[in-house]
Formats: sequence, C-alpha cells, structure tokens
Amino acid sequence: MHGVTMKIGNAQQARINNNYKNTKLKLLKANAVIWFNKIYRTKQLKPNHIDIRINGQNPQDKKTTANAIRFRINQEI
Repeated sequence: MHGVTMKIGNAQQARINNNYKNTKLKLLKANAVIWFNKIYRTKQLKPNHIDIRINGQNPQDKKTTANAIRFRINQEI
C-alpha cells in the first residue's frame, strides 16, 4: 500500500528488514546493469563509462578499439 509505514518492534526485526531491502536493491541494480550492457552490445554503442585510449587513427587502431570495447562489455555481462 502506498504511503503506509510499517512499525518494527525491535532492532532484530529492523535488521532483517534492512537486509532484505538491501539485497533486493542490489539485485535490481545488477539486473539493470546487465540489461543496459546487452542493449549496448546489440546496438553496437559505446557506453560513456568505458574509456579505452589507443594512439593512432588508422583503420587497425579503430578496429582494436572497437574490439576492446566489445570485450569489456561482454566481460561486464
């Protein structure tokens, strides 16, 4: 129910409740990260948090950069 607060009797109940909430949030965040990485991979986009620098602008350097980004996304999934 929206806007309803739950009263907790003692500290042990609060600890169990917080542990459940924290675990649930970690799971939701992990699922979101995996989903975003899969979208980046399918659309062949480069996420902003991946910063790989390779000197040079010739085709071999660009291919190496693209392969490194693809490898990093696959490792995060």
